[in-house]
This record gives sequence, structure tokens and C-alpha cells, in this order.
Amino acid sequence: MLSKYVAPGNRIEIQAIKGTRFNDKGINKMYKSLVWDTISDDRIEILVPIEKNKLIALPVNEEYDLYIFTSSGQFQCTAMAVDRYKSENKHLLLLELTTNLKKIQRREYFRLSCALEIGTRLLVDEEINAILKGDKFVVPGLPVKKGIVVDISGGGMRFVGRAYYKPDSFICCQGKLVLDGIEKETVLAAKVLKVKELQDTPGSYEHRVQFVNLDAKEREEIIRYIFEEERKHRNRGKGL
Repeated sequence: MLSKYVAPGNRIEIQAIKGTRFNDKGINKMYKSLVWDTISDDRIEILVPIEKNKLIALPVNEEYDLYIFTSSGQFQCTAMAVDRYKSENKHLLLLELTTNLKKIQRREYFRLSCALEIGTRLLVDEEINAILKGDKFVVPGLPVKKGIVVDISGGGMRFVGRAYYKPDSFICCQGKLVLDGIEKETVLAAKVLKVKELQDTPGSYEHRVQFVNLDAKEREEIIRYIFEEERKHRNRGKGL
């Protein structure tokens, strides 16, 4: 699938998932580069990013979000950096995909670092049946487990907490977003993409989830929240 859509020379943007390379707004920095080659269906070489005439030696054994701009549209996936080397006088980073390519709208993918309280639970059978039909039906009043959203985009989010949900399971996510100074209760359905136990906090887990069956209004509200928070970060940086 990778070589079907991605070709050498395609523009690519790469963003660390962990908070190891923040920009001055407290958000993981996005670096621009180019695809050098597609090695296999799950491995890709990219040129090591350059900024201000300096190579950005992104660490290996870390996971990144990739945003790839192709003739077929824009795609997103996550990948692990497995090697960094020099070939044909080019500095290359070898990445191994950890999720499938997903076609996106550009404004969906900006990922905002945050700390939002969230309640989560598994969807019950009747909710899952509605999801699989393309609808959304939420049973009210069911108990939830507390967690913290650590980053969010128009397409999904990452949260941590004591709850554990298996990959490919469907969950309900309940939280509050502040829009135009007004707190709004938000209830969303999501599919679990990845889960891992936190090394420094045994018994706590990090989940990466993708929103499912969002209607246009819900997606716009999430994107507007992200833009408003980004503007607040920018204004605080200017001392406003």
C-alpha cells in the first residue's frame, strides 16, 4: 500500500509523538522533509530534516506522526525511526510504519498538546451496532474511568489513565471543551489504535484513539478548540 500512494520526492512532515522536541509554544515541533525511497510496504526512507542549514538528528527508537503529501492526496500514519545513516552522500532516516496510511484533510491533523480531564468506557453492544452502521447512539449514565488527554487533533487523541482497552475496541470518551469562553460537554466515540503501559507508572496506560462517526459540527468544534488554544499559547508567548 505504501508504494501505491507514496513516491520518492513527495513532501513529508514529521512530528515527534513524545514531548521531546517542543517549540516555543509548548507544542511538539513539525519538521519538513522529502521521501527518499519506499523500501517495502511498511518501511520508508526520508531525508533527515534540515533547519537553518543544520541537520536535525531525530532520535531513533522513537515514534513519530508522519504527514505525506502525494499526487493522490494527503496521508497520515505513525512510524518508528529504526535507523539513521548516510547513503549516496545523503543523510537518511529509516522509518517503519506502526499504523496504516490514512487519507486526511489537512486541517484535521494538527496535534495540540494539552491536559484535559476525560472519562472513558467501553461501548456496549447496542452502541457498537450503531457505530458499525455509520450512526451514533450513546447510552446515558453509564460509569466511566478517569483519564487525562495529553494531545488531540481533529482526527483523534492520546490519553493516559488506569483504564485498559484492547486495540480495535470501541470506547466512549466524555469531556469538556472550552469554546468562546463557554465550557461544553462533549461525548465522542473512538476506536483504539494502540495501547501501551507507561514504563514510569506501572498500572497506567497510554491509548491512541481515532474518532469515529464524527458529524461536521463535532469535528469543527474540536478543530476550533485546537485553534483557540494555539492562539492562547501564541499570545502568552508574546506577553499579551
